[in-house]
Amino acid sequence: MAVTSVILLVALVMAPYAAPGILFYVILFFIAIALAIIAILNWADFLIFPLVMNRLGIVFEPVRGYTISKGQEAVVKKVGELYYATGYITANLYPYEFKQEFSDQEVQQKIINAPDVWERAVSSLDFPFKFHVLSTGRDVQKARDELEGKRSYQEFQLSRMMQNSKGNEMGIVDVQRKINIIQAKMDRLSQGEKSISTIMYLETASVGVTEKSALDNLSAQIERLQVAMSAMDIQLIRVIGRELYTLFNFTFSLPVNYVEAASYFDAQG
Repeated sequence: MAVTSVILLVALVMAPYAAPGILFYVILFFIAIALAIIAILNWADFLIFPLVMNRLGIVFEPVRGYTISKGQEAVVKKVGELYYATGYITANLYPYEFKQEFSDQEVQQKIINAPDVWERAVSSLDFPFKFHVLSTGRDVQKARDELEGKRSYQEFQLSRMMQNSKGNEMGIVDVQRKINIIQAKMDRLSQGEKSISTIMYLETASVGVTEKSALDNLSAQIERLQVAMSAMDIQLIRVIGRELYTLFNFTFSLPVNYVEAASYFDAQG
C-alpha cells in the first residue's frame, strides 16, 4: 500500500506537466478514487469488516462447534452451559533494522536481561496463555524490493519536508535516520545476510456463563497481557477481523511451504 501510495503521489505531482487542462482533473479524480480505495482496504479488517458483520448479525463458523463473535475479536465455543472465548494479540518484535540504533554492547545487554524481563511479566499473570512463533526464510530479492519501496517512500517524505520552508527540523532528522537504517539493512543483504520473516502472537482464553461474560473476561485478560508484556520490545495489538481466522486456523494446520507462509507475512507487512 505504501509503494502504491508513493506512485500515486508522484503521478499527482507530475500530472500538471504531463496532462494540462481538463485531462489533469480527470487524472486527479482517478487518483482520489485510488487513494480512497487504499484507505478503505487499510481499515477493512479493523473497522469495516467487523462493523458489517455486527450490523447484519452475521455469525461466521470457521470450524464446527466454533463461532467468531459479531465484533470479530474472539473465537467462541460453547461447552455444556459454559462459553469459552479465545483471543489473540500480535507480538511482533521491534523492527530488526532498528538494532542499528544501539551499540553491540547495548544489544548484548538486552539479550542478557530478556529472561528476567520475561519471568517478571509472566509471574504477574494468574491465567495461562500461549506464545506462538512462526518463521521462514524469505526470498532475498523480494526483501530487497520491499526495502527499496520503503526507502523510496521515506525519500519522497524527505523531499517534501525539505521543500517546505517551515519544515520540522526534528522530522527531517527522523526521516534521514530511517533512510540510513533501511540502507544499512540493504547493505547487509548485499553482503550475504539472509532475510527472515516471523509472525509472533499471544493466545489466551477465558470462560463465562454467557457469551458476553466470556468476551468481557477475555478483554480483561488481553488488557493485562498487554500491560505485562509492555516491558519487552514488542508491539502489542489485539487481532480483529479476518486475521483472527488466520491465527485460529494455525491451531489446526500450519503453512507447509514458503509461498503459503509468505502470503501471511506480506499481509502483516
